[in-house]
Amino acid sequence: MMTEKVILITGASSGIGAASAKKLVADGHKVALTARREDKLSELVSELGADNAVAFPADATDYQAQCHVVEKTVAHYGRLDAAFANAGTGVSTPGTEDGNVEEWDALIDINVKALLYTAKATLPHLRKTEGHFLLTSSAAGRRPIKGSIYGASKWFAYGFGQNLAEEMEAWKGRCTTICPGVVNTPFFDEPKDTKIQPEDVADAVSHAIAAPHRTNIREVYMMPTYTG
Repeated sequence: MMTEKVILITGASSGIGAASAKKLVADGHKVALTARREDKLSELVSELGADNAVAFPADATDYQAQCHVVEKTVAHYGRLDAAFANAGTGVSTPGTEDGNVEEWDALIDINVKALLYTAKATLPHLRKTEGHFLLTSSAAGRRPIKGSIYGASKWFAYGFGQNLAEEMEAWKGRCTTICPGVVNTPFFDEPKDTKIQPEDVADAVSHAIAAPHRTNIREVYMMPTYTG
């Protein structure tokens, strides 16, 4: 039987975050959910049950707010076993020369700085439990894509995850970088069944967390089977 774990999820109000929360609760874990949309978080807690989930609305790009979420999570459950840094965003205007500087600022705030904030806020608690840090990068962070500023931000996430795995190894912590191809999330206006589904990524998160502690699944690279 799987040992119950306490898992914090950022960007939990929809998409990959919400799907992961549902999967992890189904696996027998407890989750703490954070995102900016309080109404969506409340709906998810109602669905999962107050015994299994708690919500702490916050902006992931605010470091102090992130710290408060972590503190509230530990106060509520008594410990933290894993954190899934999933909050992220894209841009609507591709390319460098034609890119939108304001979009870049928002992109870096959430895809880079918020990831660092989540790691810094959670690591002291994860160290106590020899815990697990997971993050959402992208297949776009593993290969060059012409003019993709979004892809470049996910290159950072990918490299940071690899480096963090080395850092956490010193105290028997684990780190997993999730790298999906195009996922059928609210980023896209036209849902397609051939895309990776949020539930598919949630299964990967579940698999990494369920692996025996002697095994650190450092990377999960996922692509659609059919891309035509």
